[in-house]
Amino acid sequence: MAQLKITWKKSCIGRPEKQRRIIQSLGLRRLNHSVIHSDSPTIRGMVSKVVHLLEVEQVESTS
Repeated sequence: MAQLKITWKKSCIGRPEKQRRIIQSLGLRRLNHSVIHSDSPTIRGMVSKVVHLLEVEQVESTS
């Protein structure tokens, strides 16, 4: 199954609280921090809400 590498690229300063909570729930802690999540509709929906703050790459799983 494919996975997504999500990197936080732009600050949340001046953004709505809802967008800040989405960044936090994705597991991103600070700028330029990356996390890997499985490619699911839930994660895709969260990413689509804050895509202007993120960089997303598709990565093949190693299992």
